[in-house]
Amino acid sequence: MSEPAFDPVRIGLVSISDRASSGVYEDKGIPALQDWLKRALRNPMAWETRLIPDEQEAISAALRELVDVAKCDLVLTTGGTGPAPRDVTPEATLAVADKVMPGFGEQMRQISLNFVATAILSRQVAVIRGKTLIINLPGQPKSIAETLEGLKDRGVHGIFAAVPYCIDLLGGPYFETDESVCKAFRPKTAIRTAR
Repeated sequence: MSEPAFDPVRIGLVSISDRASSGVYEDKGIPALQDWLKRALRNPMAWETRLIPDEQEAISAALRELVDVAKCDLVLTTGGTGPAPRDVTPEATLAVADKVMPGFGEQMRQISLNFVATAILSRQVAVIRGKTLIINLPGQPKSIAETLEGLKDRGVHGIFAAVPYCIDLLGGPYFETDESVCKAFRPKTAIRTAR
């Protein structure tokens, strides 16, 4: 029996860091995101990656380009979500939003609070632009995986469990997850339709 065909997906990955973008140190955000997504998703993936400094208009421009021109189904950012003066990723993300999805930020902070008291300083947001979901993730690779995957041993869902159904509701491709990494939640009434 042949393997079922999975919808191809286009994913935008944006790492936001003054120092990494200027070559002071190697970016770890995009490789961490790619590593996790390769383990979590069964779909064939095309990447659109950007490494940019903490400049609000540059971040907004990159997000608009990834959604409007590159036609990404999902855009994940990493970095620039703290309280420091140069941390402007949430503001840049909100500036391009059609809708705000506050539950994602709430759940990321809840997960991170299991590890560090400073999780309350994180200002990650998630928004919809057109038919694309954009999510701000933490800057540290370990925190990226924790917030996406959750804490299975404690029964805490990661945010990615809700991503496939959100994209379904937007009319995007059908994201298939590897349940050993992250089980997608879809209501029982949600059936896959031919696209």
